[in-house]
Amino acid sequence: MRSLDKKLLRDIWRLKMQVLAIALVIASGAALLVMALTTVQALQETTTAYYERSRFADVFADAKRVPQQVLRDIAAIPGVAVAESRIVRGAILDIADFNEPALGQVMSLPSHGPQLQNVLVVRSGRLPEPGKIDEVALSESFAEAHQLVPGDTFAAILGSQKRTLHVVGTVLSPEFVYAIAPGGMMPDDERFGLMWMDRGVLEAAFDMKQAFNSVTLTLLRGADSRDVVARLNTLLGPYGGSGAYAREDQISNWFLQSEIEQQINMSRIMPTIFLAVAAFLTNMVMARLIQTERREIGLLKAFGYSNGAIGWHYAKMTLTIAVIGVVMGWALGAWLGHWNTTLYASIYRFPFLLYRPGPQAFLIAGGVSLAAALLGSLTMVMRAVRLPPAEAMLPPSPPAYSRSSAAFRMLDEPTRIILRRITRWPMRAGLTTLGLAMSIAVLVLALQWADSITYLARSVFETSQRQDATIIFGDIEHARVETDVRHLPAVLSTEPFRSVAAEISNGNCVERQSIVGLPTNAALSPIYDNERGVLPPAGEGLVMSSALADLLDVGIGDRVRIRVLEGRRATLDLPVIQTFETFIGTPVYMEINALNRLMGDGHVLTGVHVLLDDVQRQELLSRLKDLPGITAILFRQAALDTFFKTMGETIFIFIGFFVVFSIILSFGVSYNSIRIALSERSRELATLAVLGFSRWEISYILLGEIGLLAIASIPLGGAIGYLLSWYMASAFETELYRIPLVIHPSTFGQAALIGLASVIACAAVVRRRLDRLDLIGVLKTRE
Repeated sequence: MRSLDKKLLRDIWRLKMQVLAIALVIASGAALLVMALTTVQALQETTTAYYERSRFADVFADAKRVPQQVLRDIAAIPGVAVAESRIVRGAILDIADFNEPALGQVMSLPSHGPQLQNVLVVRSGRLPEPGKIDEVALSESFAEAHQLVPGDTFAAILGSQKRTLHVVGTVLSPEFVYAIAPGGMMPDDERFGLMWMDRGVLEAAFDMKQAFNSVTLTLLRGADSRDVVARLNTLLGPYGGSGAYAREDQISNWFLQSEIEQQINMSRIMPTIFLAVAAFLTNMVMARLIQTERREIGLLKAFGYSNGAIGWHYAKMTLTIAVIGVVMGWALGAWLGHWNTTLYASIYRFPFLLYRPGPQAFLIAGGVSLAAALLGSLTMVMRAVRLPPAEAMLPPSPPAYSRSSAAFRMLDEPTRIILRRITRWPMRAGLTTLGLAMSIAVLVLALQWADSITYLARSVFETSQRQDATIIFGDIEHARVETDVRHLPAVLSTEPFRSVAAEISNGNCVERQSIVGLPTNAALSPIYDNERGVLPPAGEGLVMSSALADLLDVGIGDRVRIRVLEGRRATLDLPVIQTFETFIGTPVYMEINALNRLMGDGHVLTGVHVLLDDVQRQELLSRLKDLPGITAILFRQAALDTFFKTMGETIFIFIGFFVVFSIILSFGVSYNSIRIALSERSRELATLAVLGFSRWEISYILLGEIGLLAIASIPLGGAIGYLLSWYMASAFETELYRIPLVIHPSTFGQAALIGLASVIACAAVVRRRLDRLDLIGVLKTRE
């Protein structure tokens, strides 16, 4: 082994704790990067494989009632490879031992031949047999939520009849990897279930003989989905078509692709923080090592070692530290990636999980980590290379001293020593403060998610929504049905609404969005602006969410083109009279009577918001299980509970991970700063001890510097954390969600306390080493 290599190993062992601290920070950054990249890869591979094996459709469309012979015209559209019709309807389910009526969506299976698209994966039992009128296959998640297995039964209202259905199997569908009920925000497996039955049974139940109300298409390679969608809309228009849409707009796939995009955003910012701090730490360690080895560098050059050999020696020191961190990061990242992917697989229902991380993610993480460490030490390595032998043999020039100000002299001696050191090396103090601030910033970024999510939920479910339940009908109903609802048990008040499927456009900007009609005096579910409060709809204009206005590039006073996708399929030109801020979706509203006049349907509605009396609530739930014509019943409190439950399973787990990573970050910065200070000042501290300074005073001189810098890092870390939180909120913004930037003062306090606690723990470890300092031995050693 070469002499320099032996020296390298000795240095690594001598600085083992500092090396470990830096390696842990590098490992954190590498692990986060590996986790994000392998999760993205696993989700993409699993999604692609599942979609291909199950022949997931490329285009989807719904209508009221389409004669079966129209399917031939649909199949003849240029670019269409396969066209398959089906029947899809809503149903109210009565599940034993479940008080509330559950919402079901029932879909037909071919009576003759196999499924051509969206093929089901049987998880238990079998599929319903043709001609068996009461056999049903259930989505696995709904069956598990209610502990239903093949052989069990439950009741359902199909059309106008309540029937007892027999479960024969549980299945998964590529169309419902992320299954959300109509009007819902996230999956609720207890209250929304998917069912598949023989087509002949559904034709009889819903008067669909030789007809269908839903069609799916698979396109030829290279076909333009936009052209196919336009032609399909033309064919289905006369039959009540509500607008075709491509796979990228299919709700389940849209949610999944949005999650993958968020993981990509996560991979860009979090590892960058850790690797930037790792670069700073390697710079600190290499600066101290080269400073203390000036004589050795001079001797090496005197003995004939070239500048390249000396530079490579110190570069290998950096690379060794980085490699240790990268290897730990690879192992931790692979485990976190598998865990993260498994977590997503429990939310997004796949029949299998392909977690086969290739070398790319590990090579990227390793390469970025090594580059960060090398860049951090580059300046110090170049300084070692350029150091002339004669100058290297001399001790470094002492810092310049000057007389302190009167105010400065009023402080006690240990405090003056601390402040002098900080002011004489402001760059080092500033970088140490920045490193500690980054750990606090990561804590703020992690902890603020709980604040933002809680604020979002309270704003949506408590402030802007005041109804207890929402009843949605299968078809438009006359306004008198509101009176019938008002007479149901437990109903204290009602409020009608109407929803009209439409395509809203401004020039080339086109968005598909239902227009919701509300009464002028809406109180149960009003238009709510996050800043201005309740806004009443007025006139024959639109009250549009600012998110939708941005997508359409319109403002107050501009007019937009409305192409109605139901009824007479009218085309309207309406003004935007107000915009409002909301966190959920891209809603647009009108006054209900004005909307009905434009539609020409008279006084009609599609649903009713209700306020309930808790005393009679159970009687109402029993009645709702037997009422036909209802396609969905949504309970506000259930939606709120589901929201927090789902978020609790994901967000708070990630908060815990980032708290651990931020503690590692703080440990790496503070431990290296204190150990380097102890190494540099051991003679000074030993001299002070001999002169009569107590152990506590010496500890105060050594640790007071890092303590002062830690306190200074709190406001800086809070400010950086706020900026990072703003960036992440912007990066995670989608059409469905806008995460509000909310950070409570207690969150800043918690981040500061955790950061300070990690610094104090490091200080306690180093102080034990200071207590064991051999004063005589230190004073005998030449600097």
